[in-house]
Amino acid sequence: MTEATTTAAAMTQPEWDTWRSFMAMRRALDVTLERELKQASEISAPDFDVLISLFGAPGKQLRPGEIGQRLGWEKSRVSHQVSRMMARALVEKQDCDGDARGTWVGITPAGSRAVLGAMRSHSTSLRQNFFDLLTDDEVAMLRAISDRVLERTNRSCEAAGDCTE
Repeated sequence: MTEATTTAAAMTQPEWDTWRSFMAMRRALDVTLERELKQASEISAPDFDVLISLFGAPGKQLRPGEIGQRLGWEKSRVSHQVSRMMARALVEKQDCDGDARGTWVGITPAGSRAVLGAMRSHSTSLRQNFFDLLTDDEVAMLRAISDRVLERTNRSCEAAGDCTE
């Protein structure tokens, strides 16, 4: 490793402090949002993640691999989550036409009701615990930063060939 690489890779104390603060904020926000979602809607955050993905998909259905890709989950996690949700009639599986081994996961009417109810309480919680604390300029800056980081990480996973399962 060259001196330039070592210098470029080294983080300053303020950068470490910022990173730790960001990670603590993200974890605390995740816990708060999950708790409030569960209290208000009786579905878990993973249920919500799957349902909101299906709700916005064409035909309100996706292949399991696409759910995994959208959520950053491994195939086994998607499979277990979908099985739990099928047992509660929130989603259903259907065979794929033209692909004997493939299936679609679709949202059921009960799943649609659950996600619509959860969206109301979740958006209120997001507003109270996050967006109300930011100015319009900070929201725009956060969006720009997030887009830039996502662009870099997406390029990285594509180069490594590990973006999908």
